[in-house]
Amino acid sequence: MKQISVIGLGYVGLTTATCFADLGNTVVGVDIDERKVSGLLQGKLPIYEPGLEEMVRRNVAAGRLQFTTDFDRAVGQSEFVFIAVGTPSGADGEADLRYVRAAAEQIAHSLKGPAIIINKSTVPIGTGDLVTTIIRRTNPHAQFAVVSNPEFLREGSAIADFMNPDRVVLGAEDHEAAQRVAELHKPLAAPVIITDTRTAEMIKYASNAFLATRISFINEIAVICDELGADVKEVARGMGLDKRIGSAFLDAGVGYGGSCFPKDVQALAHMAAIHGRHPQLLHAVMEINRSQRRLVVLRLRDILGTLDGKTIALLGLSFKPQTDDTREAPALEIAHLLHLEGAKLRVFDPLSMDLARPHLPPDTVYAHDPYDAATGADALVVVTEWNEFKQLDLHQLKAVMGRPVIIDGRNIYDPREMRREGFIYYGIGRGRPRVPHDPNGLVAAGALGL
Repeated sequence: MKQISVIGLGYVGLTTATCFADLGNTVVGVDIDERKVSGLLQGKLPIYEPGLEEMVRRNVAAGRLQFTTDFDRAVGQSEFVFIAVGTPSGADGEADLRYVRAAAEQIAHSLKGPAIIINKSTVPIGTGDLVTTIIRRTNPHAQFAVVSNPEFLREGSAIADFMNPDRVVLGAEDHEAAQRVAELHKPLAAPVIITDTRTAEMIKYASNAFLATRISFINEIAVICDELGADVKEVARGMGLDKRIGSAFLDAGVGYGGSCFPKDVQALAHMAAIHGRHPQLLHAVMEINRSQRRLVVLRLRDILGTLDGKTIALLGLSFKPQTDDTREAPALEIAHLLHLEGAKLRVFDPLSMDLARPHLPPDTVYAHDPYDAATGADALVVVTEWNEFKQLDLHQLKAVMGRPVIIDGRNIYDPREMRREGFIYYGIGRGRPRVPHDPNGLVAAGALGL
């Protein structure tokens, strides 16, 4: 049983603290936000993650997991100190390290014995050296080592990702310290890669940039499929069966979002640029991702003509299913683009309505279910592939809509079935809609879109 403290109780920090406690360690989670800590002490989580609330309560009850705002209490008794604070994007896309710097200073003041400081936050290459410098400057007598241990947690499956990782990456100049952190992860029975600090930091950025690139690649192929009459779903299936390619992250749609991919691709491009490099591929990845949001508006124009005064329903506000996270969510950008065109918005999401509200146009109507959102709508846009959207009663949906127009931003429906049901359907990369319009810019009766 090890003594661990985790600084920062956001998504990564809370998951890390709870999972290490569940492995039998004594863990103290630390955060400067008193309301967050108070809520956690009452069993109220600041985030939604399937299974996490029950795991937190179980480990708190067992005495393995505690929460506090007291750095001295947590860090002073710990063998391992994880830094898991946020690194938001700065004005030029760079990672903002103010919270990492503050955490390093607090840790330095609170160290009472030998400890290993572990960077869990996604940080620019060289941050391990920065943390070392801050601690040495703040507390010259401190006995410590710094290890980089980037996280690869996916929202919605974070517990499974922590407990069954593809690999554990550790970077350190002190090999003995890295080995001790490897021992901490031994119960996970995962491959461990030990390298230098900067290489470990780069593995995280390179991994996320590559996955984002796959998404933008298949979205570019989808746009070409639209023009040439091919079906990107079948194209991706054919590609994915090639062992050299694989099927992961080849789902065409309205693009990636969330707290990792947008921020990390931007940050990596920024790091390359300030060192005199020209990351053309990374810039293309970001531009294609933005274009996918605009594509929704263009296709709605193709079908409806003007969007001014039209009612558009959006299904899904979180950036992916099984989370309430709306950071960089495609739905928010699509909503604002539609609002600028004069459209009226009706929206529904199973989890993230309250979190999305401050970021949506003020006249947005918040529905209580998908059918309520679709009521009277001139078109419906599926933005997040929640399972409950895949099982909608199409007869009921068509009956409540003003016009049977669906933009399937995640390709969750079968185009042939949608046409049989009488919908004017557009899926991403499944054929460009060619819809005749009447003189008033309305969809002509019987137009099928494909």
